[in-house]
Amino acid sequence: MKNMGFLNKLKSLDAYPKINEDFYKRTLSGGIITAISAVVILLLFFSETRLYLKTATETNLVVDTSRGERLLVYFDVTFPEVPCTLLSVDTQDISGEQHYDIRHDMTKKRLHVHGHVIEATRDGIGAPKIDRPLQKHGGRLEHDEKYCGTCYGAEATEDQCCNNCEEVQEAYKKKGWALPNIDLIDQCARESFVERVKAQQGEGCNVGGFLDVSKVAGNVHFMPGKGYHHSNVQLQELSEFKLDNFNISHTINKLSFGQKIPGVVNPLDGAMWTQTGSSGTYQYFIKVVPTIYTDVAGHEIKSNQFSVTEHFKDGNIKQKSQAGVVIYYDFSPIKVIFKEEKRSFLHYLTNLCAIVGGVFTVSGIVDSFIYHGQKAIKKKKIDLGKYT
Repeated sequence: MKNMGFLNKLKSLDAYPKINEDFYKRTLSGGIITAISAVVILLLFFSETRLYLKTATETNLVVDTSRGERLLVYFDVTFPEVPCTLLSVDTQDISGEQHYDIRHDMTKKRLHVHGHVIEATRDGIGAPKIDRPLQKHGGRLEHDEKYCGTCYGAEATEDQCCNNCEEVQEAYKKKGWALPNIDLIDQCARESFVERVKAQQGEGCNVGGFLDVSKVAGNVHFMPGKGYHHSNVQLQELSEFKLDNFNISHTINKLSFGQKIPGVVNPLDGAMWTQTGSSGTYQYFIKVVPTIYTDVAGHEIKSNQFSVTEHFKDGNIKQKSQAGVVIYYDFSPIKVIFKEEKRSFLHYLTNLCAIVGGVFTVSGIVDSFIYHGQKAIKKKKIDLGKYT
């Protein structure tokens, strides 16, 4: 008896009292509303399921406190009017680190006037060393004597040797002297440097690879001509080739600071600029934003995003600028952190219950409104004697 009393009390708590089927009244409007509600529930169910299967990206901004880091700058640039022999790549930054005429970690491709590749090389700038350079003091070599090419009076010390054309040019430039006729320099003649430059006139060049730079503000130069450094001013010496006006039209096929972040398109990928007037310096000013991307599996990618503005500095203005492309970059003090996360399954179930319950409740209210409205209209017509 006690158990029956407890069960009866428990039965009285039923929030869902059952209605005898004899008292049900089904209507056409109710059927239409039920069908529409079922379709809406299915659409919302599939939409919520799709969102659940997708990953959510959480974004945070923090102050970048990293110090002493290095950065790889990946690039791929095409110059359709500049031959590979004369194209040099230089870097420098505000810390004083400078690299001129960089050759390592990059590949150069000679391009025909129609754009197809003639030759690809990893040492496309300057001239190679010769096997038997000019003797400094002339005469025959003894068995133990090493070759030592003359610098034609530009030696910094008595023991300095210039064993190739490039070293002779560098020695003259460090002295601040004008270069003599390059055809009369024995090393250059042996290396056929002038002939190679003349042979490549009219060709283009594609240069690609990466640069290892410090994580401080700096710049990258793509300059037609042999870059060198003298008295803290970068100069060019192209008079021996009689090339005063370069066409620096170019296409940046790829430029990224660090690894590529999935789904992020860098603003300069595919950027193209065509020179229509006089030669000058085309400048890109880039603000680099350090970025950390973590995928769902927990794999972390340390990279960078960037914004860019552009400016062309005409070479005919009073302060004449050398022809080339310069990329100036600086770093933002704010770091962006992207983290991919999967949605909670409990949150997914909660949303599904909310969808079903919400649609069921709203459809019930609409059905009740229509049903009682129809009854009121029917009663009014009966009272007026107009109901048939």
